[in-house]
Amino acid sequence: MLFALLLLVAGVIHLVPLVGVRSAQRLEALYGVDVATPELSLLLRHRAVLFGLVGAALCGAIVLPALRWPAMGGGLVSMVAFLGLCVHEGVGRTGKLRKVVVADVVSIGCTLGAAGLLWAGHAPSGWLGE
Repeated sequence: MLFALLLLVAGVIHLVPLVGVRSAQRLEALYGVDVATPELSLLLRHRAVLFGLVGAALCGAIVLPALRWPAMGGGLVSMVAFLGLCVHEGVGRTGKLRKVVVADVVSIGCTLGAAGLLWAGHAPSGWLGE
C-alpha cells in the first residue's frame, strides 16, 4: 500500500503540468512565469506532454511491474536534471520556480522511497497486489 501511495504521489506531481498543454495562460498560471512568445509556449507545452508521459508511467508502474524501474528511473532523471539546472543557474530557492523545486524534491523522495521498497521486496508483485 505504501509503495502504491509513493508512486501515485510522484505520478500525480508529474501529471499536473498537463493542464499547461491547453494554453500559454495556463502555463503562466501554473509556473508563475511570463510565456512571452509562441515558441516558448510551444516548448513548455511539449514539456508538459513529456511530463504527462512520465506521470502516466509512474502511475502505471503501480500495477505493472515491468514499468517500475524504467518509470522510476525516468522520473528521477527528469527531476534531478531540473534541480541540477536550477543550482547551475542559481534559481529555484526563492521566487517563481520555488514551488516547482519543492514539488520535485517531494517527488524525488517518493520515488526513492518506492524504489527502496521495491529493492527490499516490499512492493506488490502485480495488479492489485497479486
